[in-house]
Amino acid sequence: MVNGDAVKALVENHRAFLRFLERRVGSRESAEDILQDAFGRALERLDTVREEESIVAWFYRVLRNAVTDHYRRNATAARALESFAHELDGTVPPDDVHAEICACVGRLARTLKPEYAEALQRIDVDGLPVKAYAASAGISASNAGVRVFRAREALRKQVVASCGTCAEHGCLDCSCAASARHRPGAGSG
Repeated sequence: MVNGDAVKALVENHRAFLRFLERRVGSRESAEDILQDAFGRALERLDTVREEESIVAWFYRVLRNAVTDHYRRNATAARALESFAHELDGTVPPDDVHAEICACVGRLARTLKPEYAEALQRIDVDGLPVKAYAASAGISASNAGVRVFRAREALRKQVVASCGTCAEHGCLDCSCAASARHRPGAGSG
């Protein structure tokens, strides 16, 4: 098959390929990412397709392998997040410091997207395991792991924006100007 004809056949089947992937990964966004990567890899390997083989059948094999790789990567990321969560389980700051930090961080967490705020509340504050949170939220454990990871990153950015260098240097005294403005009963200056 001439490379131009092969590329044309792949482009003509784009929607079918996307539906195929979306059914397998459950997300349009992930399916589009996988398809884009697979197209890039396939264009480099078009010369490996045997003359008698259908380019479309060959590309479906490429997509099946890409889906397998996608799930392997997600499983690895989920295991890493779960391991990190287990590391955090044993670290508990003293009660007075914990209360002060929780109050400040809690205010900042409420400025996040609602699903991020909920994930942090349920997992990090209430101590609900990621798998239990996933079940209650109606999402997969790997999606819950990704959600809480993104929520923590968003919260970290909020803390740095609010507390500036205090956040970078581990200051546990939540008396910075930004914090004081948000405390109930605090003056506005």
